[in-house]
Amino acid sequence: MDIKKIGLIGGRGFVGQEILQLISQHEFMEITSIFSSSKAGESVKTNSDKLLFYKDLSLEKIQLTDEDAFILALPNSESKKYVDLITKHNSRAIIIDISSDHRFDTDWQYRVPELSEKISTTKISNPGCYASAMQFMLSPLVDQLVGHANLFGISGYSGAGASPNQRNDLDALKDNVLPYSLVSHLHEQEVKRHCYPNVLFTPHVGNFFRGIIITGNFITSKPLNANEAYTLFDDFYKNNKLISIQENLPNLQEVVSTSLVKIGGFETDTDNNRLTFCCVLDNLLKGAATQTVQNLNSVFGWEDNLGIEL
Repeated sequence: MDIKKIGLIGGRGFVGQEILQLISQHEFMEITSIFSSSKAGESVKTNSDKLLFYKDLSLEKIQLTDEDAFILALPNSESKKYVDLITKHNSRAIIIDISSDHRFDTDWQYRVPELSEKISTTKISNPGCYASAMQFMLSPLVDQLVGHANLFGISGYSGAGASPNQRNDLDALKDNVLPYSLVSHLHEQEVKRHCYPNVLFTPHVGNFFRGIIITGNFITSKPLNANEAYTLFDDFYKNNKLISIQENLPNLQEVVSTSLVKIGGFETDTDNNRLTFCCVLDNLLKGAATQTVQNLNSVFGWEDNLGIEL
């Protein structure tokens, strides 16, 4: 297979750096241009022996070349102007946006790799980290759910981005867990749009760098015991190498810095048709960078997990 040339627009942030490392290990992809406002002119550290320098990200100075695909690893609300630039430069270029900007846009294909069809367009919207975890929890149950699904999440502070703010302030986080966006979080809206319409999600930030744990409470149309719930999920994900279903509670430490998802700890209250369990994943990898590579693999016609360490 020919090596595909990838442009990374916004390479300074945590997710951008993870994408850079994943693609530098991929046999059939190569980052051939990378853009950053603050690092323009600096050399890029990768696992590859090829020399690469950050290019200027500013709209006035950005110089695009003929990459096969561009990844937009930018803050929310920043992508559109770069989409316009790329499209004007090359109307056939593949664009993957990892921000929230196009997750509700019907002109873009929203794709959670394990839950969605193969890519059939050149404009792809990556799912959010919390939204990915919630959809992994909800999808096997959707046909059996009654009423609202209640989900409580805690993320490491890398989810707040690299720029200083209250949610990555280590002084504020010391011995603390910070709730935020208690209603109508963007990822709640995302899950309502793409998976299940009756979701109530409450996010928090913990005093650790990376990883997400979500506990979900669900009411099902008929009672499920713990073994039945485990079997339902195990059958649903049996062909997905990155998703592991287990009887015991999943441990966040076991997925940090990996592309794995672990779901487990199924407990039931059969008198009330209540099912409770947890999901853990790394927000920077499986919640973002890994799915970017999976979606690139799909758009190039390859197997989703090509080049991803299992």
